[in-house]
Parts: sequence; structure tokens; C-alpha cells
Amino acid sequence: MKSKVLFIVSLLFGLMFINAGLNKFLNYMPVPKDMPESLMKVMGAFMTISWLMPLVGLVEIIGGILFIPAKTRALGALVILPVMVGILLTNIVNAPSGLPIAVVLMLINLWVIAENRHKYAPMLR
Repeated sequence: MKSKVLFIVSLLFGLMFINAGLNKFLNYMPVPKDMPESLMKVMGAFMTISWLMPLVGLVEIIGGILFIPAKTRALGALVILPVMVGILLTNIVNAPSGLPIAVVLMLINLWVIAENRHKYAPMLR
């Protein structure tokens, strides 16, 4: 039962990040009209660094793809972790309204990391 729940959660998590990454290249989701001004400034700064958003999008797509199958989920969780830290910090500082979703996503990622901690042990020796 636990493995089925983990698979479903991982599938949804992975698809969310694949979608977010694809949006960085295809721009098919509109920007919300009620974004805080501080977040608009941050996003504007990110956009001036022309290579940053495509890099984040690529990491989101690769991490999302790796997160779905159980065999590569541990690697996907590590690939997505820096993006998740950025999402969480952005929501804490600039957009607290998105914080509940960011916290849930971070907890899912940490759950997967905890479930796969035995796979990371050889790296830490």
C-alpha cells in the first residue's frame, strides 16, 4: 500500500515539475495578475539572466522525469532539491500565499529522500 501511495504522489510530483519546466520554454501558462510587486522584481531580475530560466526549466524536466520511476526516484529527488529550496525561499520571502503548496512539495521531496537514504550511503562514506 505504501509503495502505491508513494508511486502516485511521485507521479503527480514529477508531472508537476515536467509541466513547470516545459512552461519555461513554451510559455503556455499565463502569469497571475495578482503577483506581489517584490516577486515581479525578482522574476524580472531572473529574466535578465538569459540562461537562468532555461537551466531551471531543464533541471525541472530532468528531475521530474527521474522522479517518476522507482528505480531513478532517488536521483530525481536530489536533482529537484535545489529547485525546491529556491521555490520554498521565494515563497517565504516574496509570496507567502504560495507557501502551503511549497511546503507540501518540499515534504514530498524530503519523504522520497528519506525513503531512499540507503542509496545515498555509499556517497557519504
